[in-house]
Amino acid sequence: MVTAAEMLSIAAFLEGRHAQAFPSFGSERMGAPVISYCRIDDKEIRLREPIGEPDAVIIQDPTLLLSQPVFAGVKKTGYLMLNSGKTVAELGLTDFVKDFPSERVALLDATGLALKHVGRPVPNAALLGMFAAVTGQIKLESVAAAVREKFPGAVGEANVKAAAEAYEKAKG
Repeated sequence: MVTAAEMLSIAAFLEGRHAQAFPSFGSERMGAPVISYCRIDDKEIRLREPIGEPDAVIIQDPTLLLSQPVFAGVKKTGYLMLNSGKTVAELGLTDFVKDFPSERVALLDATGLALKHVGRPVPNAALLGMFAAVTGQIKLESVAAAVREKFPGAVGEANVKAAAEAYEKAKG
């Protein structure tokens, strides 16, 4: 399984930056929530521990809002991105996001874009397109190159289309 964090780190490498990506698996059963981390910097990264105060959080599965502290530690200057076609109010996040600038909170139906372009509910590429648009930390072209590297051929191209549409929608 290729995580969004892994593809994000590849995109950063392609831009000449330093990056590291790593998942964190609990001892729970198969199918339990997985947390993936990605660090990006212009200098070498020596730290090798989970990120306690993230600059950005991407939530791939909105059902985790009910069972996990998914936004724990996120900086008030950070970015909150969520795979959902619902609004902040419909998700019950109004009170939580009120302290964040509106341009740092993004919701996008990345699964719907994946279904449209890829034919499967695999939102990683679309979420990275949204990340590129919202944060400006990575270029869409780098996301596309990372996707193509991990998924050559038709599957990669379909994911690139999902990422590009997510980018455009997030730029709004």
